[in-house]
Amino acid sequence: MPKKEENEEINEEELESEDESLEDSETGTEKENGNGEVETLTKQEINLKDIGEDRTVNSEISSEMQKAYIDYAMSVIVARALPAVEDGLKPVHRRILYAMDQIGLDKGPTKKSASIVGEVMGKYHPHGDVAIYDSLVRMAQDFSLRYPLVHGQGNFGSMDGDSAAAQRYTEAKLDKISLELLQDLDKETVPFVNTYDNSRKEPIVLPGKLPNLLVNGSSGIAVGMATNIPPHNLTEVCDAIMLLIDKPNTEIKDLLEVIKGPDFPTGGVMVTENLLEMYSTGKGAVTLRGSVKTESGKNKEIIVIDQIPYQVNKSELVKQIAELSRDKKLTDVSDIRDESSKGKVRVVIELKKGVDPKFTINRLYKSTNLQTRFNSTFVALDNGVPKTMNLKQILQAYILHRRKIVRKRSEFDLKKAESRLHIVEGLLIAQKQIDKIIETIKKSKATLEASENLQKKFSLSKKQAEAILEITLKQLTALEREKLEKEEKDLKELIKELKLILNDEIEILKIIKRELNELKKNYGDERRTKVIRAVKEIEEKDLVLKQDVVITITEKGYIKRMPFKSYHEQRRGGKGVIGTDLSTDDFVKQLLTCSTHDYLLLFTKRGRLMWLKAHKVPETQRYGKGQAIVNLLSIKDDEISSVLSVKDFKDYLFMVTKKGMVKKIRLDMFSKPRNVGVRIINLPNDNSDSVVDVKRISEKQQVMLMSADGQAIRFNSDEVRNMGRSSYGVSGIKLDKGDEVVSMEIVPMEKTKSTILTLTEKGYCKRSEVDDYRLTGRSGKGVINIKVSEKTGKVIRTIEIDEKDTIVVTTKKGMAIRTKAKAIRVMGRAAQGVRVINLKQGDRVGDVAKLVEVENVPEESN
Repeated sequence: MPKKEENEEINEEELESEDESLEDSETGTEKENGNGEVETLTKQEINLKDIGEDRTVNSEISSEMQKAYIDYAMSVIVARALPAVEDGLKPVHRRILYAMDQIGLDKGPTKKSASIVGEVMGKYHPHGDVAIYDSLVRMAQDFSLRYPLVHGQGNFGSMDGDSAAAQRYTEAKLDKISLELLQDLDKETVPFVNTYDNSRKEPIVLPGKLPNLLVNGSSGIAVGMATNIPPHNLTEVCDAIMLLIDKPNTEIKDLLEVIKGPDFPTGGVMVTENLLEMYSTGKGAVTLRGSVKTESGKNKEIIVIDQIPYQVNKSELVKQIAELSRDKKLTDVSDIRDESSKGKVRVVIELKKGVDPKFTINRLYKSTNLQTRFNSTFVALDNGVPKTMNLKQILQAYILHRRKIVRKRSEFDLKKAESRLHIVEGLLIAQKQIDKIIETIKKSKATLEASENLQKKFSLSKKQAEAILEITLKQLTALEREKLEKEEKDLKELIKELKLILNDEIEILKIIKRELNELKKNYGDERRTKVIRAVKEIEEKDLVLKQDVVITITEKGYIKRMPFKSYHEQRRGGKGVIGTDLSTDDFVKQLLTCSTHDYLLLFTKRGRLMWLKAHKVPETQRYGKGQAIVNLLSIKDDEISSVLSVKDFKDYLFMVTKKGMVKKIRLDMFSKPRNVGVRIINLPNDNSDSVVDVKRISEKQQVMLMSADGQAIRFNSDEVRNMGRSSYGVSGIKLDKGDEVVSMEIVPMEKTKSTILTLTEKGYCKRSEVDDYRLTGRSGKGVINIKVSEKTGKVIRTIEIDEKDTIVVTTKKGMAIRTKAKAIRVMGRAAQGVRVINLKQGDRVGDVAKLVEVENVPEESN
């Protein structure tokens, strides 16, 4: 078809209301002219002319446009875009099914689609053939309709967005289930109206035994309103209707015990969190996900998508995934293949070796159409009036419609049965007096006279007499008489049954239930869409693999993240493995282990708190320098004093300054991260004091403060009250001149049997039992912690550990060693300890950290 002609037909369909106004203009209106003669004016002429010489009517263009647009809007709403609640069909779909039924496509072979389109367009639907064919195609697509109404043969499109073949190539006929919509159409069950050219009749709605509006859904955009009704499972809908028949006062929440939610033809997984609201108001949305499973390949995991969300283009979905992989947003994907065939979906996503597929799946849900929202609007025409309907109203409308259909069908069958019984009774009269009947007929001169004679002599009606005159000789046998007697008996029983139905509304409802059970038996199937009650909103952490990592921070302000397995265990005294490639004037000053899902709370020496997700710390190879913290956080003229990893924001923060001041503050005050950070302590303006350490603390825990010169104090944390962000704190320990606090430990009450590990700058280390440090009040001088000398150097850091723990010691030149705590023996408080790491010339210990849940990994040679 040339392009110009195709566009002309599309425009013709869009201007349906204009066509109707032109049809109306053909009907003339008689009006007397000035000469007393009557002339006929069309409506079009009347709108433009009036009595007078020029016969022109002046009218505001705004009012004319308003009237014309209202006419157009009503035409679109009623005659094009919205389905009827009775049969769930728009006019074009109804006309296609009716036309196919009229030309005998309910059985037998298929017929060319072009022939069907021509039949529909020529007799019932005067619009473009493209629109009609598109509607026919959709009714044949098993990925568009939950229960296809048309059986197609040929290429009717695909989930990849491929168009159907041209109508001259494809063939179609009615699917068996569509006959449930058309059944009883010939029994005067629904009203008929003239077609567009008044040449024939067409039904306003179909009898609709199948609850099509819900089972197949509908979508359309009218003027000022739209509808988008999702498909449902036939078995569930039938059960809900029967429940409402038995218990008319059933509430929507009880109906949802039967109808689990929409059931989409493409399957998938649906979240039913807001179903009650959607079905109660007629508006709402459901979250729909594709169905995903994992398979094991050769040393790698494979993600397989075997169902996609409704109305999602599969090829576009594959393209989205490929683009994410190309743009490095799906870094774990190594290959993507579409292995779908014969209507079965199978999209294969190969992952790199050792990758956890859970996080890739979450990323697919978050960033592609593998997860969508289906927005529902239950708008339908109820007796020709557009309404937003809830679930119960739709089911009630179906029941009301079917009650009318069953009643009209029964009335038709009763009328037909009574008419036939009347004839049969006449034939039986003739059988009993056959000789007299024959004699009367023989004596009559003509058929009309014979009929009149039979009516008078045997008290027959005109119809009975005519039926007797039409019988053949073979119908006079005894066998035929027995058949008539049986038919009479059956007809009387049928009439009795039909009258019972018409006189008892309960019987009509029983019939509706029986027919619904037949629908379930013949067409019912299992749900395709799986239902889950709720799904957690995909957060940033759900897109990141949860793994243990090591975070290091250097004196010069560089931070990096490494997998926990980058470190290996060594025995005490080993030289360790290089963990960081640093310049000679920089060193690792803090090291901690955490999860990639944790928050890092970074505390500066000037008393500010900054937030950073652990997974946002750049992952760096063992020899990498890392990234400057100032490039990740807004830190100016300040340094990081300590870093704390948290999974939640419960309990308190306990902090200590270089001068021995301590402060306790609630952690939940910092549960809402800010880009610029917040101040957590009010330090002196002369920069004479700074924050040394900040730790998390609970009620009833004890605090230990350690100084560089080897002093220590232990007191209950409850001695320090909870304070606000603007306070400075209270004294925690009295220090000698030149001494300063270097470390703080939090000791739970139940762990007083644990030990304190003390590490000096020259690599000496020892463990002492916590109970060796007597419990005192805060602000005292404390007791000796370690014997500090020129040989040992000053205390760098202390940590509270158990024998099962593992520690990592780092040096200023970037060396690192990992060892079990039990390898370091317990000594008295006054001991100087033993060497834990052999330092190269000019190197010094930078920090020590405790690792938890250590995996056993092979040792490496020194």
